Amino acid sequence: MYAITGITGKVGGALATALLDAVLPVRAVVRDAAKAAGWKARGCDMVVAAMEDEDALAAAFTGAEGVFILPPSDFDPEPGYPEARRVIAAVRNALGRARPGRIVCLSTIGADAEKDNLLTQRSLMEQALATLPIPVTFLRAGWFLDNAAWDVASAIEEGVIRSFLQPLDRRIAMVAARDVGRTAAALVRERWKGVRVVQLEGPTRVSPNDIAAAFSEALGRPVRAGIVPRDEWDAIFRAQGMRHPLPRIRMLDGFNEGWIDFPKNDPAVIKGKTDVADVIASLVRAEALATE
Repeated sequence: MYAITGITGKVGGALATALLDAVLPVRAVVRDAAKAAGWKARGCDMVVAAMEDEDALAAAFTGAEGVFILPPSDFDPEPGYPEARRVIAAVRNALGRARPGRIVCLSTIGADAEKDNLLTQRSLMEQALATLPIPVTFLRAGWFLDNAAWDVASAIEEGVIRSFLQPLDRRIAMVAARDVGRTAAALVRERWKGVRVVQLEGPTRVSPNDIAAAFSEALGRPVRAGIVPRDEWDAIFRAQGMRHPLPRIRMLDGFNEGWIDFPKNDPAVIKGKTDVADVIASLVRAEALATE
């Protein structure tokens, strides 16, 4: 049996689908059973457990051949990342009590960065789980191409996507969520010893200009990328409701300055199959269906 957290998201959903297609038993570990009713209908066992609830997580992970950990995202963390630390402690202790056969934890590009930034929350998770006496794989995924969902409205209405990634022609490691889920499904079925790190990006690196070009193709009309000046970031993020925007700003600096990256041309980096055009086309189709 495979216990999957985050099953209601794109990554967890792709992972669970791959396991179910292989006729493998899946236990959905969810915060809200109502939101995961479709997975129960597909034959998944269901356990309700918040990611900071050690006892419920331990029960969910007990008896599992493999466990997939998808840490919740906190884009506006308080200084010192107290919420992430609570989740990390609960997850680590639960895994230590349950002793599943192996663990795959979704991490991120930049988890090895020395400078503090938003992704440091994943660094802390890696450090904690690496001390468990259980085989663990940290799946470090590139920037999610699916983040372009935030750009769909402006691409359609204004013909512009506003980019915090810059310069606009600089290509970085990006990957589709569906490829992350499928890769995780393959990894959690493997057998290994100790701690290993797997790095995953898409078939080619992608720039903001490439994303704009994909929107142009999907919409059948011109779409361009425009730079959001860095000196405006703090005010923009605070206007969106953030109280602690500095970690997010540091993360963006890391991508733009190159200290958040995978080694270029490293044969150890796994390449996904889904390209930017496929992801953007899917996002545009979803928007069209939602507005019908």
